[in-house]
Amino acid sequence: MTTLLHIIASARGELSHSRRAGQAMAQALLTQRPSLTLIERNLGRFPIPHPDARFVEASLIPEDQRGDAQHAALVLSETLIDELDAADFVVLSTPMHNFTVPSVLKAWLDHIVRPRRTFRITAAGKIGLLRDRPVRVLLACGGALGDAVGQIDFATPYLRYVFATIGITDLQVLPLENLNRGAGAQAVTQASFHAWLDGLSFCAGNGW
Repeated sequence: MTTLLHIIASARGELSHSRRAGQAMAQALLTQRPSLTLIERNLGRFPIPHPDARFVEASLIPEDQRGDAQHAALVLSETLIDELDAADFVVLSTPMHNFTVPSVLKAWLDHIVRPRRTFRITAAGKIGLLRDRPVRVLLACGGALGDAVGQIDFATPYLRYVFATIGITDLQVLPLENLNRGAGAQAVTQASFHAWLDGLSFCAGNGW
C-alpha cells in the first residue's frame, strides 16, 4: 500500500487556488492508482505552533541524553516527521506570501528539519537522512514571477534547498501565476494547469 500526503498551506479554505489545484492533482493520482492512501495535513485550517525554546533545546540534545521533558517537547515534531517519512508521494499546495512560503509552512518545515533526526552534520556539510520521494509543489501567486516583472520567487529555491537538506531531491514546482490579474489571466493559468494535469502519469518513468 502506498501513501499520498497532501500538505495544504493556504488559510483561504475553499477560496484557495492552491488548495483546489492540490486536490485536483491528488484526485488525478487516486484515479490512476486507487490503492493509494490519501493523508491530508491542512496547515491553513489547523496551523501548528512555531518552534519554541523547549523545542529548540530538545532538538539539540542527543536522543540518549533527553529526559521526559525533552521527549515531550518533540512529540509533534516526531508525528510530522513520521507522517512525511511514511509518504511515498507528496503534493504540497501553497500560496506565495511576500515572495516566499507562508509562515504556517515554515513552521511545519522547522519541525521537520532536525539535526540527527532528518539530517546529520558532517565535515562535508549536511547529509539528509530521509529517503527520496517525489514532491510536487503547486505554488499559487497573484502576479507573475521573474526578475523582468519585478516579483522574485524566493519560495522555489528555498523549498528545493530545505528538502534536499533532509534527503529529498525529487522536487518540482509548478507555478500558478497571475491569479489576481483578472478572469482572463486566471483562465489561462487554469487551462495550463489542467493541460499539465491531463499529461500526468503515475509511473516511475516521469517521476511518479
